[in-house]
Amino acid sequence: MWTREIKGDIAEEQLDLRFARIYPQNSVPAQRSRYIHILDGYEKMFGDTFDGLFSAPGRTEIGGNHTDHQQGCVVAAALACDAVAAAGVRDDGLVKVWSEGYGMIELSAEDLEVRTGEYGSTTALIRGVAAGMKERGYRIGGFQAYMSSNVLGGSGLSSSAAFETLMGVIISELYNQGKVSPVEIAQIGQYAENRYFGKPCGLMDQMACSVGGVCAIDFADPQEPTVEKISLDLFRYGYCLCITNTRGSHADLTEDYAAVPEEMRAVARFFGKEVLRDIRLEQLMGSAAEIRRECGDRAWLRAFHFIQETGRAKEEAEALKRGDFHRFLELFRASGDSSYKYLQNVYTTRDVEHQNIAVGLAASEAVLGTEGVARVHGGGFAGTIQALVRNEKATEYQIAMNRLFGVGSCEVYSIRNDGGVRVV
Repeated sequence: MWTREIKGDIAEEQLDLRFARIYPQNSVPAQRSRYIHILDGYEKMFGDTFDGLFSAPGRTEIGGNHTDHQQGCVVAAALACDAVAAAGVRDDGLVKVWSEGYGMIELSAEDLEVRTGEYGSTTALIRGVAAGMKERGYRIGGFQAYMSSNVLGGSGLSSSAAFETLMGVIISELYNQGKVSPVEIAQIGQYAENRYFGKPCGLMDQMACSVGGVCAIDFADPQEPTVEKISLDLFRYGYCLCITNTRGSHADLTEDYAAVPEEMRAVARFFGKEVLRDIRLEQLMGSAAEIRRECGDRAWLRAFHFIQETGRAKEEAEALKRGDFHRFLELFRASGDSSYKYLQNVYTTRDVEHQNIAVGLAASEAVLGTEGVARVHGGGFAGTIQALVRNEKATEYQIAMNRLFGVGSCEVYSIRNDGGVRVV
């Protein structure tokens, strides 16, 4: 394909129907400009021929906070913010990715060994996705891409999972006729993040980004998770989704994040299991004294949260499927309460002077009253809170959150039906 031809199609609004499927209708004009800008950048960097435009969304966790790494259940959704790339095949075996704001990343598609010196880097994610594809028997090769993303890093919307999904979709489309399934692309993204990036994450982020829409995911078998898409039109119920970046620092939180699965697994091992999936509340209650002595109180509380939360995620999915939004809101509120009280991921006990998420939740409760529900979002400790807000209250809520955390902190997001896709 020629970049000038596709830019012409975009300018003449010939891709508007495609954009309207991926993005909110009122943002289509902005997406025209955005995609033309990306093609302009690709032209300047790589020339005027390319093989496709690709997109992968950010995600939001709706229910199942910290349950995926224990083979539990979650409800998650893709959002209408995304990483977009123009990409083309290279015949020299090199992978070159120019990311706006970060510059050029270059590596060989033939050099896929884990490099500990790359832990935490974007290069590691690209290398890991390519390696994951190859290990599963898929073709890989060189490509070049010009990428831009409005999934803000550190915002709790899984910019890394969006990037992994984008790389997976590009390799699937350019070298495998698009035959790599969304579930496999998610698993490959997790593999890249675990082995190459050095982060022991679960699979929920990648699955939500790759599959798209609202999906209920059961991780009973992590190799073959059960994924069910659910229809959810928040506008129909008079609500919108607001996510606020409380601008807390993620620095030095690795210990806090790692302690959650470690403590849950400690309780699982008490029962001779590797994860908490098969532990019942009656068992936890019956052995509470022994678990507290052996594993500690917080470990017991976090196990209590998991058992309740994974069941609650199932209930949330069922409530949405039968259109019982009132019950869903009750469960959404209970999920946030459990995360605060039992999971205890609202602030780090190593820095009690800074509790941005707790402040945001308190302010949300004061502003919203009965016209919305707010909860900690994602991994917690720092980052974002999520609120379901009545439409007529949204502007007031945004103003209050932006006053508290800075202009642009609170955004209203739409749920996106598509996961990682080839746009053109």
